[in-house]
Amino acid sequence: MTAAQSPVVLGLCSYTHDSAAALIVDDRLIGFVEEERLNGEKHTAAFPEHAVAWLLERAGLDANDVDIVAYNFDGTRYLDALSATTHYTSQPKTQTRAEPRAASFRKVHGRYEDRMRDLQRRFPHSTVTPVLHHRAHALYAFASSTYDAAGVLVVDSLGELQTTTLSDARRLDDGRCSLDIREELNDPASLGYVYGAVIEHLGWRRGDEEGTVMALAALGDPARFRELFRAAVPLTEHGFALDPRWFPLRVLSSGYSRVSDAFTDATCPPRQADETPEQIHADLAAALQEHTENVMLHLARRVREVTGSRLLCLGGGVATNCVAVGKIAEAGLFDEIHVPPAPGDSGTAIGAALAAVLDAGRRLPARVAGRCYLGPQYAPLELPTHPRAGLAAFRPTKPAKSLAEKLADGAIVGLFRGPLEAGPRALGNRSILASPLHADVVRRLNDDIKFREPFRPFAPVILNDAASDYFTLGQPAPFMSIASGVTDLARQRIPAVIHVNGTARVQTVTAESNAFLADVLMEFEALTGVPVLINTSLNVKGKPICGTPDMALDCLTTTGLDALLIEGWWVSK
Repeated sequence: MTAAQSPVVLGLCSYTHDSAAALIVDDRLIGFVEEERLNGEKHTAAFPEHAVAWLLERAGLDANDVDIVAYNFDGTRYLDALSATTHYTSQPKTQTRAEPRAASFRKVHGRYEDRMRDLQRRFPHSTVTPVLHHRAHALYAFASSTYDAAGVLVVDSLGELQTTTLSDARRLDDGRCSLDIREELNDPASLGYVYGAVIEHLGWRRGDEEGTVMALAALGDPARFRELFRAAVPLTEHGFALDPRWFPLRVLSSGYSRVSDAFTDATCPPRQADETPEQIHADLAAALQEHTENVMLHLARRVREVTGSRLLCLGGGVATNCVAVGKIAEAGLFDEIHVPPAPGDSGTAIGAALAAVLDAGRRLPARVAGRCYLGPQYAPLELPTHPRAGLAAFRPTKPAKSLAEKLADGAIVGLFRGPLEAGPRALGNRSILASPLHADVVRRLNDDIKFREPFRPFAPVILNDAASDYFTLGQPAPFMSIASGVTDLARQRIPAVIHVNGTARVQTVTAESNAFLADVLMEFEALTGVPVLINTSLNVKGKPICGTPDMALDCLTTTGLDALLIEGWWVSK
């Protein structure tokens, strides 16, 4: 590669959780895919070998052609945690964890060095480049928007030491962009750490079932534990702090509880996963959610003050909290809010690649802004008449119309078509669709298909031009990232998609963003008068979104789905 050539850049999220890969060639994003969608292991930490293989094959390259491997952590910074050890040792609230904390950060630094050697072995002709984790989050959050300038708020559990960053981002005349991290909070002040701690205490899986606790919160009374969270996570002028009396100092080991005995005494004993949630669990979830919303709103106000921008981009795991994002939207601080399709760690594979490209003096790549359908596709797909025992397949002549008719009749149908979408929300290419007009639809989805808790809601997808008739959000929501208020018309006609808290996590669709899904919605509206469908991910609880045809057929055969429309084939039982 000469100085004038564009480098081949492979961005990676690997070895931790939510492994993923992104490839940039000739100043263009070739694709992005999360490894779990191909290997079947949800939140996999494995090296994303299937994702990398697909990307390189698509570009006509091999591992020897990669110039830069951009990794989504700069592990050298883990050692920065050690400087606080003396301070923590001197404080009664933290002294018992000071040395274990330091030892755990040393251990993680050692693992990081092992990972860098592994990457160099896999890509022997490349330069392996670490990227600051929050920089990767922030670059992807901004570059995936269509904004020329914006404030960027990244909130997660832990980067290297950063947990919260406030940045100013701008596209430059030469096609590049600037990103200036203006303020930061470091561990132990971590909103993601708190949310994960309480999720585990409530008996769900941290890093996987945050949405379950967010849904449960709507059934609780936050007043019961409101003062506890105000004391445990107090707001400060520039953000928030964490009181170790309630949430002990972080040690990077599963052997150390994230909540204190005092927290347990003041709330409830840890719930076991097989125990039915009680009102006290809902109340604790409600207080957690309420305070999370308050902290996020406080941080958003700070972004507005620091950057002066009327546009906001959000990234990091906490940005998946659609109710908190909805509260920011309702506050009117910003004209519009953008959350990328993959705001969690998987998306940092794209962000790390962007950082490497910019550091090489190149412009922002094409095919990042506004894009979510970035993964493998399987058309044209050939299926036998009986693709599995008990299944029959044929090709309808008008698939959008046929699907709409079946949905209007009450069928619940899986949809598998086109490139795989990025991120945790099904956006119409790996979806389960259903009519919101049938009274029993939510029970059927939760009990017979998704196999999940009965209190969990389902999201609506609607034609963008009709969104204001049903939802109060007032901006596009193409990636299903923002909980919106609803109108009287929605309450009357589509109560099945409205959660107990009076919101719905809406996805807006245009013919440009997803032509087939828009056609289905128009056909459904022609039949029923309602341009809204239920859209949930093509998977069951504990499994990743179906990334391959075999996964989709497995989902059909092992659940109560009525049928699957897969690359133009109608497959039914």
